[in-house]
Amino acid sequence: MEYKWKAFSVTSIGSMMAGIDGTIVLLALLPIARDLSASYIAIIWVIIAYLLAMTALVLSLGRISDIYGRKRMYNLGFVAFTVGSALCGFSPDANFLIAFRVIQGVGAAMLTANSLAILAEAFPSNERGIAFGSTAIIWGVGSVIGIILGGLIVAFTTWRVIFWINVPIGIIGTVWAYRVLRESKSPTAQGESFDLPAAALFTGAVTSLLIGVTWGLLYGWTNASTLVAFVLVLPLFAAFVFWETRVSQQPIVDFGFFRMRTFTFGIVGAMLQSIAIFSVNFLLVFYLEGIYGLSVLTASYLIIPYAAAVALVGPFGGRLTDRFGARRVATIGLALQIVALVAFSQLATTTPIYVLGVIEAVFGIGGGMFFPANTSMVMSDAPRGRYGIASGVLNTLRNTGAVLSFAVSLIAVTAAVPAAIAYELFLGTFKGHLPASVASAYLSGQSLAFLISAGLLVASLVLIRLTVSRGPRESVPFEAAAPSPETG
Repeated sequence: MEYKWKAFSVTSIGSMMAGIDGTIVLLALLPIARDLSASYIAIIWVIIAYLLAMTALVLSLGRISDIYGRKRMYNLGFVAFTVGSALCGFSPDANFLIAFRVIQGVGAAMLTANSLAILAEAFPSNERGIAFGSTAIIWGVGSVIGIILGGLIVAFTTWRVIFWINVPIGIIGTVWAYRVLRESKSPTAQGESFDLPAAALFTGAVTSLLIGVTWGLLYGWTNASTLVAFVLVLPLFAAFVFWETRVSQQPIVDFGFFRMRTFTFGIVGAMLQSIAIFSVNFLLVFYLEGIYGLSVLTASYLIIPYAAAVALVGPFGGRLTDRFGARRVATIGLALQIVALVAFSQLATTTPIYVLGVIEAVFGIGGGMFFPANTSMVMSDAPRGRYGIASGVLNTLRNTGAVLSFAVSLIAVTAAVPAAIAYELFLGTFKGHLPASVASAYLSGQSLAFLISAGLLVASLVLIRLTVSRGPRESVPFEAAAPSPETG
């Protein structure tokens, strides 16, 4: 087997774990809340703690990987995620579970920071589209498996198995990665060191932003702690930029990256797309629970068409990217998702469920085309010795977008229906149908949220169209990032 496919097999195990974990944990929220006597605030933190750790650390870990080795960091990621998963299953109360979810998040950050870099290193530029697209198969299959397994586990065993199921997968991944991956790092890694002050400033800025959003949802937007968290964001980020551009001799992020129009517009487009789409399935589960009176498990089964479409179309989107170039394929993917979101905004109390399934499939087809194209676009513009940083920047913005999107979904629901009902929908404890007046208000709020998401995708599409159009086999070396008529 060629090395590139061995590398792909390793990252596929990580993608499979991510796909399973992304859906299986949602189905365990209700039994977790009951067994641990946890409040809805604690249960929200079970999700947020993981996303927060992964988002805040992925950029710094990408830089560390470039210096000290991507194989080493990827293996540590498997170990941390596996240990964190095992500990989550043994949690005696909600506070321990939240702390162990942070450990899981650190492991996920190590894996996320390196998976795209490993693939970009292993595959030639004209084959990266199919590599990134094939990753979508693994994630999609993992998401479907997560829903099915989650239902079976919750029905017949204990929620703790939800986390323990990651342990054998993680062990296999660790052993396989150790055996087959080649060590790779920056060509100048021997003379480089990690900029700890910059990492601390950046992590502080991202953490403050995400905590501010979370506390705003839980305690109110005028709460003193919420305001303090938001106030800290700008000075911390400004200090990070000042340190990186004026003081640091070996910055975490070389801001020369951002002179490359395709790189910059590509990652911002990815963040906007992430903000737009991550909340969609949350809102659809709320809709199916509240309007149709379905259980959270049945509602989750009905979002399988999205994951299945992403899995089926991802490799096709990757092949199209390799053949026709990333910009065209990303544009088509975003256009399909915009159409789907506008259709979602028209959902009513009488919409047949099969219509929802069709729209979900279109939404997934768009995602299956956009992800490999956008990833290839960004990674192909990164210099070979800085794949870890490029992957870290891209995933930091995508993950930040996911947290902000999660906030959008809860804001939309709590603005439309009483908070008590909103959190019952979130936990899966809501029974029956929403009263007619509340259902009407909810549908209005949901429609507005979907239209806002569609608007964000329009902005992403504009940025993608403004990237530099290149042939499918072209990539730009870092030295070409200097200002020019083409790169602006």
